[in-house]
Amino acid sequence: MKGRMNTDMGKIIVDTDVIAKYAGSSAVECFGIVGMASVSVRDGFSKLLRMESLAHGVEVTIENNKLKIKMHIIAAYGVSIQAVCENLISNVKYKVEEFTGMEVADIVVSVEGIRVNE
Repeated sequence: MKGRMNTDMGKIIVDTDVIAKYAGSSAVECFGIVGMASVSVRDGFSKLLRMESLAHGVEVTIENNKLKIKMHIIAAYGVSIQAVCENLISNVKYKVEEFTGMEVADIVVSVEGIRVNE
């Protein structure tokens, strides 16, 4: 699926994979986020993704030309999950809207694990 925007100079088309990678990069910049998680439905385990695989922990859909983002994260041990997720949502929403020019209608965060920062 692709995001489409009409401008005075023509059409802009953005692939959702590009948006997912950008959202994942924005997420790992946030305090309290260790990284993005990949969830295996088959065995129920989650694993920390490498920096080059950030898009795999993010699902982006477009409905009525608005973005919906679902993120799977691993949080740092000892932080307030609520505060971290609120900061994550605010940061990703702002950065993705600035990057794409599209409205982010919804962000859902699934905390898949906790890791001790070393």
